[in-house]
Amino acid sequence: MRFLADEGVERAVVEALRLAGYDVAWVVEKARGADDEQVITLAEAEQRILITNDKDFGNLVVHQGYAVSGVILLRLPRSKANQKAAHTIRAIQTLGEQLAGHFTVITERGIRLRPISLRP
Repeated sequence: MRFLADEGVERAVVEALRLAGYDVAWVVEKARGADDEQVITLAEAEQRILITNDKDFGNLVVHQGYAVSGVILLRLPRSKANQKAAHTIRAIQTLGEQLAGHFTVITERGIRLRPISLRP
């Protein structure tokens, strides 16, 4: 699996994922300042699952039907970056390929998956 971390994802999270052996591109390094639609387009073009802290991607993917390989939304406002990284790595290890084609929300209480339905 390949991932694209949105600009708002902390460096410590990106680095922890890379150290864990995951292929993680980061918007900060590839397309700093890109708007949400450009980020989704980049993730899909590179067949990467988007990792973000931004709830706006839920509207774009779930309600507006933007195509994307998958989204991981980190809803961990009380967690420090190293804790976010641990939650994310645990979710990836637990769910693996199930992340593809799903909008996944990681919270302190657990993980929710919602299939992404593409609109014609």
